Amino acid sequence: MSSKRKTVLIFSAALSLLIVAGVLYWTLGSASAQSTKPLETDNGTNREIENNAFQVGEKLTFDVGYGFINAGTATMEVKDVIDYNNRPCYLFLSTANSNKFFSSFYRVEDQVTSIVDAVGLYSWHFDKKLSEGNYKAEKAYDFDQINHKVFYEKDTIDVAPYIQDALSVLYFIRTQDLKVGKSIFVENFTDGKKYAMEVKVHRKESIKVGAGKFDCVVVEPLLMTSGIFKHEGKLTVWLTDDRLKLPVLMKSRVLVGSISAELTSYDLGKAVDF
Repeated sequence: MSSKRKTVLIFSAALSLLIVAGVLYWTLGSASAQSTKPLETDNGTNREIENNAFQVGEKLTFDVGYGFINAGTATMEVKDVIDYNNRPCYLFLSTANSNKFFSSFYRVEDQVTSIVDAVGLYSWHFDKKLSEGNYKAEKAYDFDQINHKVFYEKDTIDVAPYIQDALSVLYFIRTQDLKVGKSIFVENFTDGKKYAMEVKVHRKESIKVGAGKFDCVVVEPLLMTSGIFKHEGKLTVWLTDDRLKLPVLMKSRVLVGSISAELTSYDLGKAVDF
């Protein structure tokens, strides 16, 4: 396999790690669900989620590793609270960039943006821009949470209430009560496909990463149908065992080995009124 092809796989997988959804090829296991069902009179915007996990200005920086090789950096950021569809919304941004060594023969600059309701923590808009060598691509789609539809390219797709995009799902999970042996179930839409996702809570564990030592809860996202990226192996995420639930380590096996995203620094931001 060429070095360029390996680099593409590394950073595609790295970006998948940071947006959590869509990197697995599994079937649903049995577990107890934590309900997020809408009210009978729900018009799609009635849900309120208590958020004690993240604030505007939060920025998480990760080293992306391929085996023992540092391949670049990635970030997750809560950029702002904006008005969107007459609703207060979080603007989330995630990036993945190759380092100087990899960029010398194959530059990667990928970016994902998500606009998410600040009250109900569901998606309104998603945008993904890929720049990998000579390859350029962009995918963008809008969510109609009132009528439960997604407008993707030329298609209008019926979806479940409060459906998440591939980036927003991690922020939603961070607000939930994670208990070992239990699962959270989330509906997700990624690149024209809708998936039911189970996030299993496996165990508690203390780990040390570049940003420090943390007590963590270990979770594993599972898709109820075949994943779009079809990477082999599983994704494991270590979230801090506190109200913040910071993702401090993410690991996944891919077709050409294994990759990791390790937290190296963070800024928690500050609360804003909306």
